[in-house]
Amino acid sequence: MNLLFLLSLVGLAFFVLNKRDQSVRIALLGSYLGKFHIEKLMETVIDGYMRALGESNAERQAQVWGMLSSAEHTLCEQFNAFAHEFAKVPEEASRVSALSIALPYATKLLAGATFDMREALLLHARGIEAVAQDTTLAQKDKAFRLTAELFLMQHTCHWFCRSKTIASARMVARHKTPYAQLVASVSPATRQAYVALLAGKRP
Repeated sequence: MNLLFLLSLVGLAFFVLNKRDQSVRIALLGSYLGKFHIEKLMETVIDGYMRALGESNAERQAQVWGMLSSAEHTLCEQFNAFAHEFAKVPEEASRVSALSIALPYATKLLAGATFDMREALLLHARGIEAVAQDTTLAQKDKAFRLTAELFLMQHTCHWFCRSKTIASARMVARHKTPYAQLVASVSPATRQAYVALLAGKRP
């Protein structure tokens, strides 16, 4: 049995194990997300921001901002409920590898290099709600920051399902936003808590 064949077998085993693990994670997250309308609400809010920012008439722009407050409120409610529902998931199933690439059994074999998805979602829920309720921000600044909060949350979900590298690549492909820019654009409170979580520090 030559070396090339052995390497091919190892590579195939890695691929199969990764796909199986990712399928389980996608199904788990989907089973909770499916109870809510978070993705649709995100789309409504972000599209609304783009519409408001592109509106040249001040009166119509104010109307759009006003209509968005209801969608923001509903989004916060639903995401909070989702995060608290997901918090019931056993810890073993909620661990996420902090490595950049997906490796089979990484959350078990390298438990020290993981973070808890339950804590991450609760962190995002607090961040999204805090920005949505922040009356000190100008509407444009609020839209920018809340969009960053939502995109970082989306990045975390993709990271949980796939890997950090794939999540970051998707963020660039879909939203033209690098991961580092997302982290820099959320609120200081979210950023501090997020960095601490990834570093393995308990809140």
